Amino acid sequence: MYEEINTLIQAQYPLIYLVTSEEERTERAIAQIAQTRTQQRRVFVWTVTHGIVEYGQSRNITQHNTVSPEAAIQWVIQQKESGIYIFKDLHPFIDAPATTRWLRDAIASFKDTHRKEAHKTIILMSPAQQVPIELEKEVIVLDYPLPDLSELNQVLSNQLEQAKARRITTETREKLLKAALGLTWDEAEKVYRKAYVKAGRLTESEVDIVLSEKKQLIRRNGILEYIEEDETIDAVGGLEELKRWLKQRSNAFTERAREYGLPQPKGMLILGVPGCGKSLIAKTTSRLWGLPLLRLDMGRVYDGSMVGRSEANLRNALRTAESISPVILFIDELDKSFAGSSGSSDSDGGTSSRIFGSFLTWMQEKTSPVFVMATANRVERLPGEFLRKGRFDEIFFVDLPTAEERQQIFSIHLSKRRREISRFDLEQLAKVSDGFSGAEIEQALIAAMYEAFAQDREFTQLDIIAAIKATQPLSRTMTEQVAALREWARQRARPAAASVAEYQRLEF
Repeated sequence: MYEEINTLIQAQYPLIYLVTSEEERTERAIAQIAQTRTQQRRVFVWTVTHGIVEYGQSRNITQHNTVSPEAAIQWVIQQKESGIYIFKDLHPFIDAPATTRWLRDAIASFKDTHRKEAHKTIILMSPAQQVPIELEKEVIVLDYPLPDLSELNQVLSNQLEQAKARRITTETREKLLKAALGLTWDEAEKVYRKAYVKAGRLTESEVDIVLSEKKQLIRRNGILEYIEEDETIDAVGGLEELKRWLKQRSNAFTERAREYGLPQPKGMLILGVPGCGKSLIAKTTSRLWGLPLLRLDMGRVYDGSMVGRSEANLRNALRTAESISPVILFIDELDKSFAGSSGSSDSDGGTSSRIFGSFLTWMQEKTSPVFVMATANRVERLPGEFLRKGRFDEIFFVDLPTAEERQQIFSIHLSKRRREISRFDLEQLAKVSDGFSGAEIEQALIAAMYEAFAQDREFTQLDIIAAIKATQPLSRTMTEQVAALREWARQRARPAAASVAEYQRLEF
């Protein structure tokens, strides 16, 4: 990114928009660019609180009457020498007609043939992207990336030097650096400092402290959630074909796979009947692959408080996921997240359509090892663009469990609650629960346990059967919807169960 900004400034781009929340780190990079042999420009910084101040000078040394955006831009136009002018957080004012007009006037003045000797560049720096339509053809927008391993290494070295800590091994350093990927420069400084204060050292043992703090920082943004799943993939009953596909790719993000010539997996979409283990399989894949799992809450992405805020939320979330990759990005109930994207111009000013378009573009063009695991229940609500080849590596359909799979599910849930389960007839339980999903089987078992607990006795086979018979499964209350989903998936999705014959049956 340093080289990109340097090139744009040398190429005399008049207006650059840097989307970042790291003001100090970005300012340092721009100041470094300005002092290169090819540039040699002064750098000025504008804020709504202090007006224009030269970079590195005291805030008391300010250009008077430049607090307003319009006055500040006018001052920039009047300067006779080359310079770089950083405007911090101009986005709340940029839609004002006067501010937009002054920016366009500034761009025009920079192109003035009589002023070729004075090369000026305005850099807008903000955590939120907001570009008026009048400036779309003139501005170039860049997402300033989070610190990479080399920059984090500098942070870690500074902390070790300040703490006068003993030297650490290369392996320990690598683990501490990778644990901090995805944090800003300031966040990494604070995390390393906390780890040292807490343990009095920085060794491999403190990696967990760094990871723990990192999880809190990820959760704090309210959009991404760091999920820790204790269950293994063996806790999922049935779905043998889906499990086999996942196990084959358990080492897909290793260097060995790259050397072999394999591309990095993009993602998978799991469709199916509600309650049949779609979300659980996504969560347990994290342990199978040994990768962190981030849940993207699309509902929290949407923010109507400010124009462009929702798009900024999505960009920040995806950028955070990329920065700590390889990682699994889990999106539950994708059909609800993007159901109204096609007609959103009438309901939300087109925000949903823009979010949908941005997400599709990211999925198509991403090169970072972020594996998207998405689930959906209502396939007819999904925009057709999601189902096109190339978005996902595979689309799996999870049907209601077969008799054999229901036996496995009963065995798993009974084993969680009792050590000895030989007194239960799993074959009979599977037979009476025909048409039940895995979630409905679990709830029937819990209902049987409550019944027996209220009577102060151990639950029995008959209690479970009674609870099953008292339950109306979704496959009976929504028969048409389930049948339509099966019919759609027959030719368009891959069965998650091992038995294709069982998958293709339509009767319950």
